[in-house]
Amino acid sequence: MGQTTEELNTEIAGTRQTLAADLDALQDRVSPSAIIDRRKAATRSRVQGLRSRVMGAADTTSSTTTDAMGNVRGTAQDAVGGVGSSVQGSPIAAGLIAFGAGMLVSALLPATEAEARASQRVVDAAKEHGEPLLDKAKSVGQDIGTELKDSAAVAAEQVKGSAQESAQRVQEEGKASSQHVQSQTQA
Repeated sequence: MGQTTEELNTEIAGTRQTLAADLDALQDRVSPSAIIDRRKAATRSRVQGLRSRVMGAADTTSSTTTDAMGNVRGTAQDAVGGVGSSVQGSPIAAGLIAFGAGMLVSALLPATEAEARASQRVVDAAKEHGEPLLDKAKSVGQDIGTELKDSAAVAAEQVKGSAQESAQRVQEEGKASSQHVQSQTQA
């Protein structure tokens, strides 16, 4: 025979719960924030595995990451996968790799407003303190240039005088040789 109303309502409620669970799982699967969280967890797991292999002991300290880590997850995963086996047992190599990864991440992250202000202050201070040094360096450079110019002029005069003396000596020797040849032919 047919189903009672109560059985149908129970079946409909069960179907609704199953559909709601499926929709929640699907939403979690395609949600950008959930994807980033999964990728961060995977990257964190790989880094901790690498750290334990390199250092020889498991480190249970968990690190927090920013949303920008999602942007660099592929690079970090490639780096971890590529160098994981080659640095095993070498803390110095691990330190260098960590430093390089940190430089890579910092290069990919945009500067904060505070960092931009701090860097501008550093540039301004460098200009303020460097300008007197630059002026002094220019002055010293000009003095050296003047001295070199004077030295070059003196050296050029010496070379010119030496060349004239050499030319005169060659001319005199040429005349003497010519006279010697003429006296030999007349005798």
